[in-house]
Amino acid sequence: MNAIEENEFVNGFRKVSSEIEMPKAILVVSAHWETPGTQVTAMDFPTTIHDFGGFPKALYEVQYPAPGSPALAKQTQQLVKSTEVHLDDQWGLDHGAWSVIRHMYPEANVPIIQMSIDYRKSPQEHYQLAQELRALRNKGVLIVGSGNLVHNLRMVDWRRLNENYAFDWAEEASQIMSEFILNRDHENLIQFSKQGRAFQLSIPTPEHFLPLLYTLGLQDKNEEISLFNDKPLAGSLTMTSVKIGA
Repeated sequence: MNAIEENEFVNGFRKVSSEIEMPKAILVVSAHWETPGTQVTAMDFPTTIHDFGGFPKALYEVQYPAPGSPALAKQTQQLVKSTEVHLDDQWGLDHGAWSVIRHMYPEANVPIIQMSIDYRKSPQEHYQLAQELRALRNKGVLIVGSGNLVHNLRMVDWRRLNENYAFDWAEEASQIMSEFILNRDHENLIQFSKQGRAFQLSIPTPEHFLPLLYTLGLQDKNEEISLFNDKPLAGSLTMTSVKIGA
């Protein structure tokens, strides 16, 4: 619903886009595109995918007609050496991509490609793949990881969906995650499955957490890192976002 609502999180996305240089293109790693193998979208005009159900009609009417970039897709394919990257002409932009990017760049004038999450890879392998993408930053490409650090839909308190409220375990995990991020303790975040019960409840499945590793893998030594939108929702979700670089 952040895609069509006006709230503090939407304002946070808008603010961060004003703080960084206008990108030449965007690569998004979204929690909502899991595949066997790594793929990148390579079409000229990716479709807006409404990959959800049970929401208001207005959400399904949203279109984000940003162009794709076959050239960037091929460049990404050639850059990654640790795994084979396949070019995709079927997917498009899922809501993990457009629900965030449309607030950052409402004119839809920045070319976008998506990279899938290979569900067969380990967290360490995802992190290493992200490190291979660093060179794209030097070419003016903004890389966005879209997921949630705490994401347990089965335990959402639907009565408090619009409240900044966290269960004790969600608050504990969120605080520890934030400390790891700000202290550049990437290893403990890669090893999230070994961090105890609060992490296990916060990350019942890995796909929403893994985009964080694609973000952290891009961080250069001594590079500035900060948090924004750092609040919980409905007990078992957090909107914490990470910004790397000035």
